[in-house]
Amino acid sequence: MAQPDDVLDDEHFPAYTMGRAAEITGASPDFLRRLDEAKLITPFRSAGGHRRYSRHQLRLAVRAREMVDRGTALEAACRIIILEDQLEDALQHHQSYQRQRHTNAA
Repeated sequence: MAQPDDVLDDEHFPAYTMGRAAEITGASPDFLRRLDEAKLITPFRSAGGHRRYSRHQLRLAVRAREMVDRGTALEAACRIIILEDQLEDALQHHQSYQRQRHTNAA
């Protein structure tokens, strides 16, 4: 079982209800549901089936809301964010590989 400190530090812990997530992000509950439909975020579900969001998911929702507010179509905004995150992951893996390669060569 997770310890309280582990949960507080875990950005992927589903701590926020739909209403609280909407309040924090400045988005409507419908907008958050649409992000799920667009496959940007998939909220966790409580035992009762209620959506629960993590801090990481809220950050993605804010990015999407900002892009949509500037005129980007929702589906395009979600795809851009997904691609940006994939690129960031690839760059981090590449840097890790380069460090490991450098360490092994020394």
